[in-house]
Amino acid sequence: MRTGNPISVSLPGRGTADNPPNRFEPLLLETDGEWLESERLNGELPRKVATQFFSDHSRSVLSRNNSPDVGFDYSINPYRGCEHGCTYCYARPTHEFLGLSAGLDFETRIMVKGDAPRLLDRELRSRRWRPQVIALSGDTDCYQPIERRMRITRRVLEVLARFGNPVEIITKNALVLRDADILADMAARDLARVTLSVTSLDPDLARSMEPRASTPAQRLAAIAGLARAGIPVRVNVAPVIPGLNDHEIPAILKAAAEAGAGAANAMLVRLPFGVKDLFVDWLRKDHPLRADRVIQAIRSGRGGRLSETRFSIRHKGEGVRAEAIFDMFAIHCRRLGLSTSPEPLATHHFRVPPEPERQLSLGLEEMD
Repeated sequence: MRTGNPISVSLPGRGTADNPPNRFEPLLLETDGEWLESERLNGELPRKVATQFFSDHSRSVLSRNNSPDVGFDYSINPYRGCEHGCTYCYARPTHEFLGLSAGLDFETRIMVKGDAPRLLDRELRSRRWRPQVIALSGDTDCYQPIERRMRITRRVLEVLARFGNPVEIITKNALVLRDADILADMAARDLARVTLSVTSLDPDLARSMEPRASTPAQRLAAIAGLARAGIPVRVNVAPVIPGLNDHEIPAILKAAAEAGAGAANAMLVRLPFGVKDLFVDWLRKDHPLRADRVIQAIRSGRGGRLSETRFSIRHKGEGVRAEAIFDMFAIHCRRLGLSTSPEPLATHHFRVPPEPERQLSLGLEEMD
């Protein structure tokens, strides 16, 4: 259902029940609020919305990034859309380029790049490729739940390991531990690093913000497991939402350091395009007593706005509140011995291996 007004109900396990209008689509369906409320009271609204998966037939898999404040130039997104359902996710508007909504569509209609390993092998063989860090992923999580069955990320890692090309993984899912064997071998050659996002240590708040991501305890256990395997791990305290989770920064850093993280990063929440409306709606439903304070706190670090597009400022914000947050972050990183500038990964191991034997790609038909 594509709607032009917020939906006042919640769906279990979903970040939002709303499908706001696509800014690129000329047609808009407005939902009658009285009808919706009547359906809710009569128990006619669905309690669950199943996730649908579609084959993505992209002809390339490496995405070029020209943002100077991201830290990498190329990334791979094995999936478009994300089951985690994080309400605040800045990547939600990317679904609008597919003719879908940044709301419920983003977390229930997932594009799967089953051919990503073969495409990556081809692109790394190109004479134009220069070995450099590739991020997994730049937008959506490469270890979201469907990866357990599809194993696309694992097969991408196998390609990167074979070529000796460095990789940095960014995830909030403990499933990354499954691939510790590949990552440990790569890390021994300074080819791999993992960044695990820990937004809160409060399991209820984490479940509310990130309904299908790993619990905080599972993420800390993943940090510990990766560290024991000799894989460099960084904790990403992101997004920092002033008035909601910023007070947890010292505790998150301490827990991550004790688990084995050697570095840390933090970013202020970003709410581009329709994400701001989804986030505010979620905030008023799940945290009504704190909503106005949180909204005002975000605005105070964004020049009165809820989002920011300027490079170097969009991740850190500006103003007294933002400065205090990142001063606190820096102080606790120093106290705990957490680096805020991870060592660069190696590129000199890169070699083009012999052509592999042709294999059938893993398609959606293999999903059970």
